Amino acid sequence: MLRKNGIAQIEITSLTSEGYGVGRADGMAVFVPFTAPGDLLRCRILKVKSSYAYAKTEELIRPSELRVSQDCPVYGKCGGCSLRHISYDAQLKYKEKTVYDAFTRIGKLHPKFLPIIHNDSPDRYRNKLQMPAGVSDGRTAFGFYAFHSHRIVPCSDCRLQPEIFAKILNRLAALCDEHNVPIYDESTGKGALRHAYLRKGHHSGEICVCLVSARPHRSYNGIALQIVREFPAVTSVVLNLNPSDTNVILGEREEVLYGQPCITDTMCGKTVYIAPKAFYQVNTPVAEKIYRQAAEFAEPDGMTVLDLYCGAGTIGLSMADRAKKLIGVEIVPDAVENARKNAAANGISNAEFICADAAAAAKELNARGVRPDVIIIDPPRKGCTAAAAKEIAAFGAKRIVMISCNPATAARDCACFEQLGYRTETVAAADMFSNTGHVECVVLMSRWNT
Repeated sequence: MLRKNGIAQIEITSLTSEGYGVGRADGMAVFVPFTAPGDLLRCRILKVKSSYAYAKTEELIRPSELRVSQDCPVYGKCGGCSLRHISYDAQLKYKEKTVYDAFTRIGKLHPKFLPIIHNDSPDRYRNKLQMPAGVSDGRTAFGFYAFHSHRIVPCSDCRLQPEIFAKILNRLAALCDEHNVPIYDESTGKGALRHAYLRKGHHSGEICVCLVSARPHRSYNGIALQIVREFPAVTSVVLNLNPSDTNVILGEREEVLYGQPCITDTMCGKTVYIAPKAFYQVNTPVAEKIYRQAAEFAEPDGMTVLDLYCGAGTIGLSMADRAKKLIGVEIVPDAVENARKNAAANGISNAEFICADAAAAAKELNARGVRPDVIIIDPPRKGCTAAAAKEIAAFGAKRIVMISCNPATAARDCACFEQLGYRTETVAAADMFSNTGHVECVVLMSRWNT
């Protein structure tokens, strides 16, 4: 019988959707992080439940053929990557299976599955970085929270981020020490600097540095000017004030310390303006592949397209040239303003953007008699609400295209749409977040009997 702190020998046979290796001992499933199917190992039991247990590796007796050598000194400590020890081809197969299992087991659906949309650059692909500030050996340090904690693991260079991000953060830490900027302490609420938040235009190269602080500090303007002098790619430095005792990173108030409040980039050939608060996919090349797949599913030519959860409008705007009319809906006001600005910058006159949640916007449009032919939905990780799904289905659109960052809730929502008159036709997995357990998917749903 498994007991806490006991030792068990197991062989890993599969991976969970979170990236944990799964083996069995004494008739129970044992979940072990940073393992691979084919690993034979001795593990220490950390927690025992009624039918499963969690453990950590004590000794790797026989490594899996799927393993690759490590190139990151904080892997396994920083709370970020979970699959970096597995070859990229193996990661893709695992993610395809994750999506397949979600739709067939959770949704009880049997669509056509396309090959996974892969990432041409599994490293250095992220265009956004959020790092909490901390103190290490008496000096300012930026890093990541360790798994299931707010303990900061200093990281001088994350392999998922552009190399210039590391150079900026290392210099920013040194400048904070030079100017005696106090680091925020969650336990006392004292101090100032909480996070550094960087965004980079993949195609433009423009960088925004956002300092998230509990309160203003006299040195922030000088630090901003020094960063700009040393890093010409930085075209925007913004101070975001967040004095609240909260896990939410960004606060409501912002002040531009240098340049413009946003940066520009291109997405699927369209100019986009990206503010710190606006949603923008973190992997531009894979997002462009996903949007092209979404357009192929949507067949928007001459159609009225409704883009729900539209963020800065990038999905809908990527197919606006082909559509008769584009209507975007987003609950974040800054993102709606970005979307309108993005439409204007590209000379797109057939687009309208509404600031509301999906359910409220659906009611408004129904009341106005708007009848979209195609609906694009890109819901948050928790998926659609039942109310929103009913309102969306009430439009009677020919097709619904879903882009989801959570295959489990996507499958659940598609099963709900099946009850509301939509058949789940085709699904494509997409590797937006290489070396992590996360996987996106693009789904085509078609209305029955149309």
